[in-house]
Amino acid sequence: MHAEIALLAKELREWRYRPRPVKRVEIPKADGKGTRKLGIPCVRDRVVQTSVKRVLEPIFEPHFSESSYGFRPGRNQKMAVKSACDIVQSGKEWVVDIDLAQFFDTLSQDRLIHRVGLLVDDKRILRLIGLTLRSGVQIGEHTEPTAQGSTQGSPLSPLLSNVVLDELDKELESRGLSFVRYADDANIFVRSEEAAKRVMASVTKFIERRLRLTVNKEKSQVALSNAVKFLGFTIVSGTIAISSKSLARAMEKVREMIPTNSPIPVERTLEKVNSWCRGWAEYHSLTQYPQQLLALESHVRRRLRARIVRQCKRRSTLYRRLVQRGLKTKTAVGYAHSNKGPWKISHSAMTHAYPVEWFEKRAGQLICSNRQLQHWFPVKRYIRLA
Repeated sequence: MHAEIALLAKELREWRYRPRPVKRVEIPKADGKGTRKLGIPCVRDRVVQTSVKRVLEPIFEPHFSESSYGFRPGRNQKMAVKSACDIVQSGKEWVVDIDLAQFFDTLSQDRLIHRVGLLVDDKRILRLIGLTLRSGVQIGEHTEPTAQGSTQGSPLSPLLSNVVLDELDKELESRGLSFVRYADDANIFVRSEEAAKRVMASVTKFIERRLRLTVNKEKSQVALSNAVKFLGFTIVSGTIAISSKSLARAMEKVREMIPTNSPIPVERTLEKVNSWCRGWAEYHSLTQYPQQLLALESHVRRRLRARIVRQCKRRSTLYRRLVQRGLKTKTAVGYAHSNKGPWKISHSAMTHAYPVEWFEKRAGQLICSNRQLQHWFPVKRYIRLA
């Protein structure tokens, strides 16, 4: 390892370093529409890019906007959502939601290097960035050149994206607009629909003419904050809620993790589901509507109850199981010999036979304890999302 690092350092000093083409990987997008193109650099190139990032970050950080939260030290998604909520509470409920089409794939490399050069005059650093941007991508057995864009997946790309979009931030600040940007996801807040439409038209023109980027007309919109999804959340009357799309995707994830016709024991499935649920709930604990988290937890239990029903191959087996779990004989016979399917039974008899306490004894709290809920939600709020 030390020999490899020494050789790499020598190549950099002697200006002989050349990055290798990145491996192209495509993953499906969260909304299921299309794929996201990622690039995986080799280890030696990741070392160089990470080193360049560490050199550049302290130079650019003091110049970035306070309204920018993506890929910056000491800042995260939750801070961005809270900032958006504060702006809405101030009375600016109309949102100009701007979505950039294929941002990483289409940004201008020449403009990017020019923007870096405004604060960095070291030609070696500028050369390394240029070599990295134009290293090409390996698709299967052949290599394609990269005349534009930046590799999404590179350690250096997040910082470079902020360098490019900082020009947009400065333009919005010069206009006196309130906004929050996380990477290429930008929301601008105004007080009226008419103002929002004017801002959408003028900012779109600036992005496409000045930054040479493309605004996705289908995904960009002018709407009230309660109709806009931002980083998985929606601002509803000045409060934060999990967006309906994020909650729907979580429900779908649960369905994938808990197929009702699986022979896997409930205890083993609970271990896997708990790990994912707790991470998802920790991020979405920013919601001020606790029943959104409890709805997901309830969905997990119902899927598992339906699995228990389906694992009982005979009606007599289900009957004995229900009686063992404390149901009266008449009630157990009625459910075991009814024409209801496992999903309907899981919402009636199985709720009494396998209550919340039964699941907690086997795998602890699915999402969070009652004490943690009380800490997160000192005031209960209720909401119905579309």
